Amino acid sequence: MFKEERTEPLFEWAMLGKVDTGRPNLGFTAHVAVYRLMQFTLRDVLIRQHGVEAADRVFYGAGELAGKLFYENVITKRESFSEFVAELQDVLREMGIGILRIEKEDLENLTFTLTVAEDLDCSGLPACDERICTYDEGFISGLLSAHTGKKFRVKEVDCWCSGDRVCRFDVKSVS
Repeated sequence: MFKEERTEPLFEWAMLGKVDTGRPNLGFTAHVAVYRLMQFTLRDVLIRQHGVEAADRVFYGAGELAGKLFYENVITKRESFSEFVAELQDVLREMGIGILRIEKEDLENLTFTLTVAEDLDCSGLPACDERICTYDEGFISGLLSAHTGKKFRVKEVDCWCSGDRVCRFDVKSVS
């Protein structure tokens, strides 16, 4: 028997629940180590069971869905690209996700070089032989796709874990 392939997400923003009601004393924050523990153990199990490429596809896809939903439910300034980016920078900083900068932008061709400092996923990790911010690649793709209506391919080119002190992403429109 074959599993039915679903194209629409099962996740909805409301599934995040009412954190203020459920955590009246602890609130909305948790230690970064707890987030990383969940992320890296999940990634480890996916890699052991399905391989690196499949794990990367899952993390990129999850990040892409999260980016689209984040845009729909958190971002309010959608009129111009500059207003969108300014609000996104503020929200990412306020939520402790990272400090976003645009190093290069070509709005006509929808290509960008972005950096994220103090990245939630990897800043402070020991050096390794890989770039690990696959979820972030998808998240950025989802955000930009939701804002522009175009599809994007995002690739991390520098990472804290490869010796840089920011994560740098090359972003290109593919539609």
